[in-house]
Amino acid sequence: MGKAGWMARTMEGPRTKAQALRSRQTSAEGVLWRALRGRRFEGWKFRRQHAVGPYVVDFICLATALVIEVDGVTHSEPRDLERDTARTAYLQHRNLRVVRVSNQDIYDNLDGVLEMIRLELSLPSR
Repeated sequence: MGKAGWMARTMEGPRTKAQALRSRQTSAEGVLWRALRGRRFEGWKFRRQHAVGPYVVDFICLATALVIEVDGVTHSEPRDLERDTARTAYLQHRNLRVVRVSNQDIYDNLDGVLEMIRLELSLPSR
C-alpha cells in the first residue's frame, strides 16, 4: 500500500476526536507544538492530533512518515502499555516510524528531544 493509502482511510470518528484533542492539548504537547508548527523545525511540516485509521497520533510528519507520541504518567500502567504497544504495531504496519517522548523529557530537556527528532527525520523513510 502506498504512503497515501492509510491517510485515505481515516474514519470520521477519529477525525472528530482529533479536532477535540487539538483544542485541549496537554501543556507538554503545547511546548513541543510551538517548536514544530509552521515549518519552524528544519523546514519540516508537522500536523498535530492527526487521525490515522482508528487512532489519533499526537504529531506526524507525513513527508517522512514519522509519528511522535507524547506520553504522560498515564502511559505507565500495564493496561496502558499494552494499548500503546498495539497502537505502535498498527502504525508500524502502515510503514510509519513511531517515537515516544515523555512529558518530563519535553519539560526538562526540550533541546535533547528536538535533537532526537532531528536525527529521526534524517533517517530514510521506509
